[in-house]
Amino acid sequence: MNIDELLDNMDEVLEDAFNLPFTGGKRMVDVERVRELIDDIRLNMPGEIRQAKAIAQDRNNIIEKAKKEADLIVKRAEDRARAMVSQEAIVKAAQQKATEMLTSAQNRSREMRNTVTAYCENMLQHTEEQLDKSLSEVKTVRSTLRQNGKKATVRPTHTTQKPE
Repeated sequence: MNIDELLDNMDEVLEDAFNLPFTGGKRMVDVERVRELIDDIRLNMPGEIRQAKAIAQDRNNIIEKAKKEADLIVKRAEDRARAMVSQEAIVKAAQQKATEMLTSAQNRSREMRNTVTAYCENMLQHTEEQLDKSLSEVKTVRSTLRQNGKKATVRPTHTTQKPE
């Protein structure tokens, strides 16, 4: 399960909890079940972090691939330019074409790098927001549990016995 599903489960545990009379809406929860959910959330947090690292690695791979493609385009342009060195007019045309190809490759590489960087930034920002939201929700649940734990120690002074 992912963190969102675990938080949904924790929310269900809180919703299914028994209302305590005369406590202003306080509820009694299954502390062990909530602790299990919190432990599961802790175990899944590294998964979210691994996902963020994978996104960053994908970004680096895409940038590296773009650099290799740009280098290959430049090499091809240089090779074509060398092959055309036979006459002065052809040489000038080849140099101009190579320069255009180099500029085009550099522009394309820059555009690809900017696109990949923007995509990765958006994905990492989204992941960060999700992690912040999940952390905030965990803190809220822990605070609620602490408050409920303090109030759960107060027990009724009389008990009712069931007829046997």
